[in-house]
Amino acid sequence: MSQLPTLAAMLVASMLSWPIAHPLAAVSSAAVDDADSFDDFPREDLLVYPDWFKRSFLDIRVDLDEAVAAGKQGLMVYFGQQRCPYCHQLMQVNFGLSDIVEYTRRHFDVVPIDIWGTEEVTMLAGETLTERAWSQREDSDFTPAILFYAADGTVALHLRGYYPPYQFRAALEYVADGHYRRESFRDYLARGEDRMVFEPEDLNEEPFFMPPPHNLDRRSPAERPLAVFFEQGDCHPCDVLHGQALSAPAIHRHFSEFDSVQLDMRSEVPVITPTGQRTTARDWAAELGLFYAPAILFFDERGKELLRVDSVVGFYRLRNVLNYLASKAYLTESYGAWRVSRAF
Repeated sequence: MSQLPTLAAMLVASMLSWPIAHPLAAVSSAAVDDADSFDDFPREDLLVYPDWFKRSFLDIRVDLDEAVAAGKQGLMVYFGQQRCPYCHQLMQVNFGLSDIVEYTRRHFDVVPIDIWGTEEVTMLAGETLTERAWSQREDSDFTPAILFYAADGTVALHLRGYYPPYQFRAALEYVADGHYRRESFRDYLARGEDRMVFEPEDLNEEPFFMPPPHNLDRRSPAERPLAVFFEQGDCHPCDVLHGQALSAPAIHRHFSEFDSVQLDMRSEVPVITPTGQRTTARDWAAELGLFYAPAILFFDERGKELLRVDSVVGFYRLRNVLNYLASKAYLTESYGAWRVSRAF
């Protein structure tokens, strides 16, 4: 069994300034406190991998076999970029915590993949792709992305984007302790939250949010695309999103061009989804598999989901997403292909 703090303790600690309770290595408590809030423009300095990352020949079959032979629970494949601020945040903050480093090294080998790389990688099934092609196939648009392979080659979890240390710890434990065999990561996190008492709080308001009732039915095409914000009270990342990225005039203007709706992902407020399903905000969030707040899901005029941002997001990343959607590039290419063509 794991030696990380229990899930409930992990989540409670995150609400009670948990950095005091966890040893740090080469990272300040201030940096951890700001895990949700940082400048997300591309870095000038190139990313340096930790020296304990695996020096791989990029044959994932061999890498997984070696991890299992060493008594580990599986393999982590990290997809990143050298100037990606979210990747720097993962390395400096999450992997700056000694308990996360120790737990990761004990249970997993980590193989780094450059999403712009041209080196060939041999997959578990034996096919060969370049690093770039594999990254696009695995929908790793938002770096860092991590594929967790269990010992039998099953993909136990796929994280897209940067998550603060307490959720990253939970992800490690979820895979290492085999919880993925019995429940979704969302349900695993929810079990910890259910033990906590949340005081009801108002959500952050924006003038572009449409008021209820929330009839999002798009079986008859709408005039504008749709943005659905899933949020909750007692949510520091939600406060950061509204206080920083959403306060920028350029971002604010873009969302005014969408039908934008805000839902409390814990609430029983009625919702009619873009496909016409009658449900509640809570049940729809569960059906969508959302475990991080805030999450923003984008739908086209006919109700097709185009993209979701369900990890830490700042001004630069959100601006790129909105430029992609506002230009209607989604009519001809995926977000990943659009990014590659513009080298974002």
